[in-house]
Amino acid sequence: MTPLNTLITLLSTLLLCTATVLFAEEVQEFATDDERNTMQVFNFASPSVVYVTNETLVRDRRTLRLHTVPKGAGSGFIWDEHGHVVTNFHVIEGARKVTITLQDRSEWPAKLVGSTPEKDLAVLEIEAPRALLKPLVAGTSSNLSVGRKVLAIGNPFGLDTTLTTGVVSALGREIEAANNRTIRNVIQTDAAINPGNSGGPLLDSLGRLIGVNTAIYSPSGTSVGIGFAIPVDTVKKIVPELIKHGRLVRPILGIESAPDQWRNRYGFEGVAILRTAPGMPAEKAGLRGIHRTRQGGWQLGDVIVEVERQAIRSYDDLLNALEKHRAGDEVTLGIMRDGIIRYTAITLAAPQ
Repeated sequence: MTPLNTLITLLSTLLLCTATVLFAEEVQEFATDDERNTMQVFNFASPSVVYVTNETLVRDRRTLRLHTVPKGAGSGFIWDEHGHVVTNFHVIEGARKVTITLQDRSEWPAKLVGSTPEKDLAVLEIEAPRALLKPLVAGTSSNLSVGRKVLAIGNPFGLDTTLTTGVVSALGREIEAANNRTIRNVIQTDAAINPGNSGGPLLDSLGRLIGVNTAIYSPSGTSVGIGFAIPVDTVKKIVPELIKHGRLVRPILGIESAPDQWRNRYGFEGVAILRTAPGMPAEKAGLRGIHRTRQGGWQLGDVIVEVERQAIRSYDDLLNALEKHRAGDEVTLGIMRDGIIRYTAITLAAPQ
């Protein structure tokens, strides 16, 4: 080969390599703004997402010995640098042993700090080094609108750190908790949420926590594009109480309510007062429960039909209304007595 041919071959090879590099750089630029955002959010938030596994005790039928077996798994996320982890109550319900697996694959035994079945939330605690704990940034859910982009990170079917994307499909939904209480103002999303995603975070396009994935609506048990998340504004209110008290602290009126079945029997809507507790707010405000008539029969007492002008149709409604307030707050109750609605101010008390 002549020197000229050799030079031509070298130049051709150099041009080909340069073109290949330039093309590769151009391919990297093919990512859209939305794709870049998705990758940024995932890289930012995924270190905060954990894998939650729980074990329970069972008795061997032959030997009668007790031993632990896997009961279930789900997701969770780091709440603060003190090692608190938030997940769903149903993920750890009935567990004897809970293990948290961080993104670096390290496993840490977790202890239950507090839980509230009626909100399907639980707080765990692990003693991991702070260097491994990256809390999520909590956003707000009050300004969400239908159509906003959302991202879910979790461990569906045990496949760790899985990302799905979608939008806010609807707001103000209601779902039923494990103890048949109603969880209100729930976020509906079409981001794929499957078994194992429960307890994981729902994020906005800035990587902020806006909800805790908790349930799906599906005849098959897998995602059909209808998932639900507890809004972060609810989470921010409840989690500190679970850390401090181990349970949801709700102010009380000091009443014993009649069963909701009485509504059908007597044809009313609201919460009928069976009796008031001595020295408690309801008694001080002059509320009265069921009582005997002069003829020896029983007469229905006061029925709570409103709290702060919010309609109360059931005991579940009353509990949800009280959860918006704290002990010492004064609220206005709408009371049905003898067919007439009366309004009275009452100061809520701390639970005994």
